[in-house]
Amino acid sequence: MKKLALHWKIIIGMVLGIIWALISSSMGWSSFTINWIDPFGTIFINLLKLIAVPLVLFSIIGGVANIGDPSSLGRMGGKTLGTYLLTTIMAISLGLLLVNVFQPGKLIDGQSRIDNRISYEIWADSQGYQIKDGINYLQKPEFFERAQQISKLSNSELKEAAVAAKLETVKKRKETTPLQPLVDIVPSNFFHSLSNNGLMLQIIFFAVFFGICLLFIPSDKSKPVLNLVDGINEVFLKMVDIVMQAAPFFVFALLAGVVSKMAGDDIGKVVEIFKGLSWYSLTVLLGLLLMIFVIYPLILKAFVKKISYKGFFKAMSPAQTLAFSTSSSAATLPVTMECVEQNLGVNKKISSFVLPIGATVNMDGTSMYQAIAVIFLAQLHMIDLTLGQQITVVLTATLASIGSAAVPSAGLVMLIIVLDSVGLNPAWIAIIFPVDRILDMFRTVVNVTGDATVCSIIADGEGMLDYNETENPTETFDLDS
Repeated sequence: MKKLALHWKIIIGMVLGIIWALISSSMGWSSFTINWIDPFGTIFINLLKLIAVPLVLFSIIGGVANIGDPSSLGRMGGKTLGTYLLTTIMAISLGLLLVNVFQPGKLIDGQSRIDNRISYEIWADSQGYQIKDGINYLQKPEFFERAQQISKLSNSELKEAAVAAKLETVKKRKETTPLQPLVDIVPSNFFHSLSNNGLMLQIIFFAVFFGICLLFIPSDKSKPVLNLVDGINEVFLKMVDIVMQAAPFFVFALLAGVVSKMAGDDIGKVVEIFKGLSWYSLTVLLGLLLMIFVIYPLILKAFVKKISYKGFFKAMSPAQTLAFSTSSSAATLPVTMECVEQNLGVNKKISSFVLPIGATVNMDGTSMYQAIAVIFLAQLHMIDLTLGQQITVVLTATLASIGSAAVPSAGLVMLIIVLDSVGLNPAWIAIIFPVDRILDMFRTVVNVTGDATVCSIIADGEGMLDYNETENPTETFDLDS
């Protein structure tokens, strides 16, 4: 087992967790699983939540501040960041379109979704969250008995939860101005924002503002701060690494617990969960493939006429192959730079500026996956997110993608932030965990392909693109090196 790669250990942990949940449901052991195994899954979620907020904070500060001197934020820097932002918004919007059209979370048994909804309302009450769509199933007599069976709460406790949820919903419906969402992004007390995962956009705003200001003070003053930020960021990345080393065990407990809670002693519900998961995976995969083979080539062709469809993929295939195998855009960066410079003819001045920024801030695949995952999980629990709430998902996923480390499964940590931003249960990541690794491989290919696309566009706009399609680029690379 020691010789196995971590992702294989995690996959084994997931499979064992699912097998245990199936055995547990069929044998009537769900209570044992929930009481004695699931708490370790809760510890895993708490560890990820502990790391997520400071990781985003320091990653974004470092990512913005490491752009260089203020002049780098001029014409070329503005074009680079603007183009990256545009592709990210396009990716998220495509993801939201697909998940709202296909609605994979609604393609499971209706009773299972009702049970999921009741569990969500009980969780929201325990955490002090507002019921997102204002509908309270706990107040409906036809669902009250079912809620008792699921929650094991008494009549008085359930009624108290229902009343509390109703009061919270009414309180949240206060009159606001049309620009209230914009007002809510700017914090009045940054330390209060740090203590509330639901105020993640305020933390991101502060991080971007702080990072930009670091660019505009003398380097002798900013350098020590930047070194401190980079050092702290490395510590949190190491914390992620350490937690992920124990992930196989934690994932086993998390999956066993979540599936047991959703299925109880009914094994049929386990089948329904994985039916929905299959549709979710196909939706994400369709979106990622559309970005790679349709959206990026169309964007490239609109700005760079000289690079053909076939020529682009022939040039970038070594980097895409490595990205698929490593699931890390950071590990792929040297090969990406070599492909872009030698095969696409991008000047090194452009590639050395655009691609490292892309590896930090351009996470189109991750952002799309987060948007689809959040809406899918909401659908699975009969929660109809409004257009405004889906826009919040877009904003949070876009900005949180800046803080996504370019390492395998970093997007899963960021997904906790996005779920919290719309008041959904972070523990639901366990539902999509079984398919995360394979989708992560495709997400990384999207990220790397997007970096190369933007780099080519910027180079052509600056007159620094010397593309020659007659060369055979794939012969010059050794993926094992």
